[in-house]
Amino acid sequence: MDTTSGTLDEALERLHARGPEFHGYLSNHGPMAVEALVRHGRAASVHRWLDHYETKLEDRPPADTAVTEANWREALGDPRRVTDWTAFMARQLADRPWREVLAEWWPRLLPGIAGAATHPVIRVGHAVRTLTEDGEEEPRVAELAHALGYWAARHLPLGEVPPPAGQDGPEAALWDVPPVPEQEGGIRQRLAQLARTPGWPGAAAALRPAAGPADARALLAEVVAAATARYAVDAAAEPVMLVHAATAPNAVLRTLPVLPEHLWVPSLHAAWAASAAVTAAYAPRHPERPQPAAPGAADGHREVAVPAAPSADALADAFERAAAHGDEHAIKLTDTALDVAAATGRPEALRAADQAVRLIPPED
Repeated sequence: MDTTSGTLDEALERLHARGPEFHGYLSNHGPMAVEALVRHGRAASVHRWLDHYETKLEDRPPADTAVTEANWREALGDPRRVTDWTAFMARQLADRPWREVLAEWWPRLLPGIAGAATHPVIRVGHAVRTLTEDGEEEPRVAELAHALGYWAARHLPLGEVPPPAGQDGPEAALWDVPPVPEQEGGIRQRLAQLARTPGWPGAAAALRPAAGPADARALLAEVVAAATARYAVDAAAEPVMLVHAATAPNAVLRTLPVLPEHLWVPSLHAAWAASAAVTAAYAPRHPERPQPAAPGAADGHREVAVPAAPSADALADAFERAAAHGDEHAIKLTDTALDVAAATGRPEALRAADQAVRLIPPED
């Protein structure tokens, strides 16, 4: 990513004057979208995009009571304290290296991964990617403080979710996740139904357990790929919210390399639970599970073509379409889809990106 122009840092500084939410509950996607735009060569469009997006945003809410080492537990999950939490995280990051702060707070925040429809952990993932790959300039460290503070304020546990204990890979396990009984209302109302959803505990436990940290990372990459592939099929059911079934675990995957390895397995568990929960909340009741043909399989009298891995030009074109479309969810989903396509060569990844651009209403 070209960060020499300062565009990303300028955009983050603009966004840090705004709150993490608007209209009462909608998440501010600006930091995530501008990071993806700059990363994929669209820095020249960032300020123009932000000029439009910023009209939706609201000022940062006023501070309430300072979060401290003594009282942080009582402030956890209190959205009224988001500015207090951000200030607390900023102090932490001013006193210690950001990796040390992240390693301390990651296991504390991880059980609340579902908070704010998983947007806080996604924001953390974008912040960490920039810090690890592009430098530790002050606005980027400040962005991590905002992301962690938002996560702490919106911390929302999923409840009792059995850990992986089955034999299925992520693809099979995700397809077998049952929908919640009433797919209506907001995400909190839907997630609250998980405990009484027939088949949910078994589906959550169906994923095979990781053999260790390295296997956890590999399994998590498969979870991201599986959720992206399922989006390519199911996006029409809820093209915005189903984005997070893929982007949330990808945020965790991006963060793993800077975390101590003993946190990798629990990170897989939380990311899998979040992806499965979003799928249960929004995926169709009777999904058409695709049956990919084996290489060289015959279909009647013709040979079934095995799609080639997407080319570099195809990846660039996919992001160009998302950037031109302008919606922040289309940009984020395409950003994740390109990760999957580059890592696996799976053509479903670009089909998912195309679905996002086609089905999500574009920015005016």
